[in-house]
Amino acid sequence: MTENKNQSGTPLSKIGEFKLIDHLTNQFKIKHKSTIKGIGDDCAVLDYSNKQTLITTDLLIEGIHFDLSYVPLKHLGYKAVMVNLSDVYSMNGDAKQITVSIAVSNRFPLEALEELYAGIKIACNAYNIDLIGGDTTSSTKGLLISITAIGEADDKDIVYRDGAKPNDLLVVTGDLGAAYLGLQVLEREKQVFQADPNAQPELENYTYLVQRQLRPESRKDIVKLLKDLKVKPTAMMDISDGLSSEILHICKQSKVGCNLFEDKIPLDPQVISTCEEFNMDSTTVALNGGEDYELLFTISQDDFPKIKANPNLTVIGHITDKKEGVNLITRANQKIEIIAQGWNALK
Repeated sequence: MTENKNQSGTPLSKIGEFKLIDHLTNQFKIKHKSTIKGIGDDCAVLDYSNKQTLITTDLLIEGIHFDLSYVPLKHLGYKAVMVNLSDVYSMNGDAKQITVSIAVSNRFPLEALEELYAGIKIACNAYNIDLIGGDTTSSTKGLLISITAIGEADDKDIVYRDGAKPNDLLVVTGDLGAAYLGLQVLEREKQVFQADPNAQPELENYTYLVQRQLRPESRKDIVKLLKDLKVKPTAMMDISDGLSSEILHICKQSKVGCNLFEDKIPLDPQVISTCEEFNMDSTTVALNGGEDYELLFTISQDDFPKIKANPNLTVIGHITDKKEGVNLITRANQKIEIIAQGWNALK
């Protein structure tokens, strides 16, 4: 939804904060027994009994994390939820609740926020999440979204980043690099549109890439899959900033090294063909692109037989002693030190 589409509609100043919150959230129904009290009081009340509580939060700012000239508000609402749920699943937990806080400038009418919350509601229904609170306020700088996700896990099931051991296998879910390339495609089409407003966007050949950028999915299914396979990772995190950054996080926290094999990195055919078209190196895109929201984890070699035939999981390397460093083993069998060049939120 573009800016000029947002300028007509019901001004938020006519509604007021409390009526606005009620209007945007009255269609959200409580799903979990752990949600004792949701929206409607000074605090939400949760009861996790004997479980450990997992809490994560993310802030998304217009012009830094998203561009509304090509990001539909419904997609943005959905993605904002996914970003947070992914962190809970990366701890091997089960996400249950979210709070949503937004700051909006006066160029956003009520109908624009209804679109945003429609996307949030779709995500909550798809992933069985309760919306339990939040806040709304005005902004002089466009749209800001802050979401906090809350989840639960048994103490014995939680996986941290610091448990990887030498000889563990490095495993990734899905495929990498598509979200970054989707962003490049959308940016290119934006420039074409700015040069010629009558030009029609050419996205037919990039459907998967654009979907991965605009409407990513969190890997809740992997948490269940690993439990069903009786595999508990030794370390795990989600790939939000790029594979290189996340590998370095795990290696630093676990005080280990790693060998990552270039020829094992899973790439969708659309990623390979689009890299050729854009004259980009597919390995660089996979390492540094980010926003894939796949899970990266390590497992004991004893667990390899349990996962080796699963199409959702790819072994891409192994953990080494710290003194060996963190390296990419290229297709030509050269060893190159991995340096994080992924997303940096402060740049």
